[in-house]
Amino acid sequence: MTRGTGRPLLATSLRSLKVRNFRLFAAGQIASATGTWMMAVAQDWLVLELTGDSGGALATVTALQFTPVLLLTLYGGRLADRYDKRALLTGANIASGVLALALGLLVTADAARLWHVYVAAAGLGVANAVEVPARLSFITELVGPGLLPNASALSGAYFNVARVLGPSLAGLFIQWSGTGTVMLLNAVSYTATVAGLRAMRPAELYRAPRPDTPARVVEGLSHLRTRPDLLTTLALVAAVALFGLNLPLTLPLMARVVFHTEAASFGLLTAALAGGSLLAALVGTLRRTRPSARLVAASGCVFGAMELITGWAPNLPVALALLVPTGFASLYFVQAANHRIQLGGDPAHRGRVMALYTVILQGSTPLAALLALAGARGDVPVPASEEERVRPTGSRP
Repeated sequence: MTRGTGRPLLATSLRSLKVRNFRLFAAGQIASATGTWMMAVAQDWLVLELTGDSGGALATVTALQFTPVLLLTLYGGRLADRYDKRALLTGANIASGVLALALGLLVTADAARLWHVYVAAAGLGVANAVEVPARLSFITELVGPGLLPNASALSGAYFNVARVLGPSLAGLFIQWSGTGTVMLLNAVSYTATVAGLRAMRPAELYRAPRPDTPARVVEGLSHLRTRPDLLTTLALVAAVALFGLNLPLTLPLMARVVFHTEAASFGLLTAALAGGSLLAALVGTLRRTRPSARLVAASGCVFGAMELITGWAPNLPVALALLVPTGFASLYFVQAANHRIQLGGDPAHRGRVMALYTVILQGSTPLAALLALAGARGDVPVPASEEERVRPTGSRP
C-alpha cells in the first residue's frame, strides 16, 4: 500500500465493482437484503405478539421457512446448472415480493393469523430453494473466476450492511407503525433486485457452456465423491451449522425472554452480530487465492469459542459487545468455506455443489431450531426473578 494513503487498498477491495453487471447486481441486492432483514425481524416479532411469546411457534416458523431449503435446494441447483440463472433469480424475487406484500396487507388490515405467517414462511422457503444456489453460482458469471473471491466477499459485505440497517430500521418502524409496514417495505425492495437483473448485459456474462443433456443431481453428488477436499469442508460446515448457526431463532428469545426488552433492543442485538460480520466481509475482500483447509478449520473453532462465551452474557450491554466478535468469526468461517468450495469445484457442477452447500448451511436450521427449542425448556417465558434463564446458543450469518 502507498505510504500515507489507503487508496490502493480500497481499490483492491472494490475491484469487482468495476464490472457493470456486478454493480447492478450489488445495488439491487443491498436494497432487497435490507428489506429481507427488516422482514425477518417483523416476522419474528409478529409471531411473538400473536402467540404470547411462544418459543414453539417461533421454532415452527423457522422450520417451515428452512425445510423447503433442505428438501428442494438440490433441485434448485440442478435448475441453476441447466437454465438461465438471471431468469431464475428474477422469478424467485418476484415470488418473494408477492408473498411479503400479501402478508403485509393482512397485518395492516389486522386480519393476520398465525397460519398466515406459516404459509408465507413456507412459500419464502420454496423461493429461497431456487434463489440461493442460483445467486451463489451467478456471481462467477458476473465477474469471472479471477474476481470471484473479491466479489463473493463484497457480497458478504453488502449483505451484512443490510443486516446492520435492516434490524435497526425494523425496530424503529415496528414501534412507529407496526410490523405490517415493515413487510410492505420489504415487498417494495424486491423491485430493486428485479430491475438490476433485467438491466444487465447478457453478452458480458461469463457463462460456461450449458450441458447437452439435462443436469442431474446425482452427477453433482458423484463429482463430490472424487473430491475429498470438498467433502471435508462440507462436513465441517454441517457440524457448525447444526450446532452453532441458529441465532435467528435465539436472538428474539434472548431479547424478549432473557433480557425483557422491546423490538428496538432486538434490532440492536441483530445489528451487533451483523456489524462483526461486516468487518469479516471487508477483510475477505482482500482474499485472492483459495483458502486452505487449516484456515477453514481454525476459523470454525474460533467461532465456536466466541459463541460459547456470548451464550453466558449476563446482561444486554455485554451481549452486544460479545456479538460483534462472534459475528466476525461466524462470517469469516462461512466465507472461507464458501471460497474453498467454489474455487475448488468444476464450473459445470457449480450450481449443484453450491446447492448442497446451501442445503447443509441453511437446511440444518429446522434441526437446529428443535435443538434450540429443547434447550429453551418450553414456551413459557422465564420470569425475571428466576435464577436460571434461557441462554442463547449460536448465530447464523
